[in-house]
Amino acid sequence: MPEASFSRGASPGAQQPPTAVPRADPPPSAIRATAAAGPAGLLASLAPLLSEWLPRQRWFAGKGRPVTGFALVCATELLPCATSGTTPGLLHLLIRAQQPEPPGHRHGSGCGHRRGAAASDCYQILLGVRATLPPHLAPALIGRPSGGPLHGRTVYEALLDPRLATLLLERLRMPGTLGPLRFLREPSADIPSGLAPRLVTAEQSNSSVIYGDTFILKLFRRVSPGTNPDLELPLALSRTDCTRVPAPAAWFEAAPLGEGAGAGAGAGPRADPFTLGVLQPYLAGSTDGWQLALDAVAARGDFTAAAHALGQATAEVHLAMARALPTSHLRRPQIEHLAAAMSERLDSAAAAVPALHPYRAALHSAYEDLAALGRAGRTWTAQRIHGDLHLGQVLRRTVEGAARWSLIDFEGEPSRPLDERRRPQPAVRDIAGMLRSFDYAAAVGGHDSPQDWAGHSRAAYCAGYAEASGTDPRDDPELLRAHETDKAVYEVVYEARHRPEWLPVPMSAIRRLAATRT
Repeated sequence: MPEASFSRGASPGAQQPPTAVPRADPPPSAIRATAAAGPAGLLASLAPLLSEWLPRQRWFAGKGRPVTGFALVCATELLPCATSGTTPGLLHLLIRAQQPEPPGHRHGSGCGHRRGAAASDCYQILLGVRATLPPHLAPALIGRPSGGPLHGRTVYEALLDPRLATLLLERLRMPGTLGPLRFLREPSADIPSGLAPRLVTAEQSNSSVIYGDTFILKLFRRVSPGTNPDLELPLALSRTDCTRVPAPAAWFEAAPLGEGAGAGAGAGPRADPFTLGVLQPYLAGSTDGWQLALDAVAARGDFTAAAHALGQATAEVHLAMARALPTSHLRRPQIEHLAAAMSERLDSAAAAVPALHPYRAALHSAYEDLAALGRAGRTWTAQRIHGDLHLGQVLRRTVEGAARWSLIDFEGEPSRPLDERRRPQPAVRDIAGMLRSFDYAAAVGGHDSPQDWAGHSRAAYCAGYAEASGTDPRDDPELLRAHETDKAVYEVVYEARHRPEWLPVPMSAIRRLAATRT
């Protein structure tokens, strides 16, 4: 099967919507496939296998809703998928999975699809192709297509195959274009060959491969047009004097919408590419902040010095992002809109989790107080932020005999639309996320006095932030309370759905915040 049969043809701009009509619980035979790129029959032969395999993946965003159709955005052979022989092939796919809208879905918040239309998310899938799987790759099995260009072959999760994972690194070492895929590299980056790969098994919304304790490749599984913040922000920070964030060494992307055959003058505005993966230095010997905090709680130890240093590190990153990227000002219209969005999320959360009902009025007051400040003429600066900052997103390691914090994973909350994650926001949103994380560590770790331990850590973190930035987040209590409340409300819904045994953690914060008036 020649490589051109995959890499030639329509670009992502030629994608077509899936054609299946949503049903409550479609049988596998009802799964429909629409191919926009790739050889005839490819997606039709893969659809029954993907409909079983895809929903079982940790990074699949549409759990609990049936997959009713697929559309192939593009297919590219990274390694030829020969019809005979023992050499494995590597097939890169971008596929849209069609599903009914989630219950209670609200339009107008950047969902990206029409009212009444089925929701569809685009996923990046890397398939290994072999005649038969060796025993050590048995856990990677997806299935054997019936019909189509891969008929009779075995397809599997390619990242579990060291040979294919190594090929990805080699592609990143040598910039260039292959069909709709573009591989780019920082000119100053030194990326040696022959680094042994290993797949990180703890990933949730994405997949990561570590190469020889030197680099880590993060592959985004659910992708959208536009530069992913986990590439955009570290790349911008690498142009500053901030050394708190590992700088990207290489990355790859899919061609933007509208690019390819037929695109030219009069074809409309140039769209953004899909960011597919980022290669960054791996901080070997680091420990994440969540584990460090849990260790401190277990030992009944003090975490305030670490929290103070972490506050300083957070401020340094915020200051660098404000220098490197545009900022804006939140005035009355933006502040009222921010407060209204928070109120709407609270109402939706209370409908989903009845335990919130007794606190709704008091929690709404946090948002009303914020809106009132906007009406009184108060303004705040908005800038690019981390977007999902907590103790699991920070690493500490020893550098020249001193402990040093680094911030990682700038993707933001993957469940939110990409354009929302790239929007300037108050830096206090990151701070609120970290303050909530201290509460979690104290409670999950089983501290005898969790509120005291968390309170001391929270105060030390804010003091460290103020020392480095010149601005103490506690000096804006209405803004901080509103964002902390919004975060706690989100946590209540998450825990109720996924970890009900942890629901008392955010509910404790809800009671505290409901009793607090600034």
